[in-house]
Amino acid sequence: MRTPSLLVLAFSLAAAAGTLAAAEESLEKARRAMVEEQIRARGVSNPQVLRAMQEVPRHWFVPPHLRDSAYRDRPLPIGEGQTISQPYIVALMTELIAPQPSDRVLEIGTGSGYQAAILSRLVSEVYTMEIKAKLYQMAKSVLEAHGFANVSCREGDGYFGWPEKAPFDAIMITAAVDHIPPPLIAQLKDGGRLVLPLGSPFGYQNLVLVTRTGAETTLRNVTGVLFVPLTGQALKN
Repeated sequence: MRTPSLLVLAFSLAAAAGTLAAAEESLEKARRAMVEEQIRARGVSNPQVLRAMQEVPRHWFVPPHLRDSAYRDRPLPIGEGQTISQPYIVALMTELIAPQPSDRVLEIGTGSGYQAAILSRLVSEVYTMEIKAKLYQMAKSVLEAHGFANVSCREGDGYFGWPEKAPFDAIMITAAVDHIPPPLIAQLKDGGRLVLPLGSPFGYQNLVLVTRTGAETTLRNVTGVLFVPLTGQALKN
């Protein structure tokens, strides 16, 4: 009587494995389409950035019930009133900081952990800060589970940066703020780059690239965007 039961179990396991493989293949196909149709087609051309967007599965960083929507051309809710950014915006912000293999990068607003994971494929060290405890714990767990060993996570108000790890080659703010936080400029290397959504935290903003040269900064407007507000000290100023 055992043999039929074992055969049934074997067939069930094989069927489950086949279903899982088909699902992964479908997600891989969706990720390739995301890179080609949403990102490259809109002008992101840095080959390393495109490769990172292809290599890092976005579905690892979205809630389970949104897994099938992970590669759509839009932000998705991740809880705590926050979102994972639209894939194109993730790629564009990454390209704007011109990441180099030896760079040390600070991200303000870990959120899901997806942007930090993309950066980890391109630079030496990533430092990422999240003010919301629940999101910090979730992102840290996902990043550790998937082996992003060069990402360091910290819970706290990113407005003040991470001074003991400064200076940084680049800084990325992934939430809207109506001014450039002075502590972050101070933590940017000479020649460093900072990208952020600058403008009203409760309306549309401009994606801005800031370059520091000595005591001077230059700003370049890139495109209109819509991000959730940077919380903490940023909203008190």
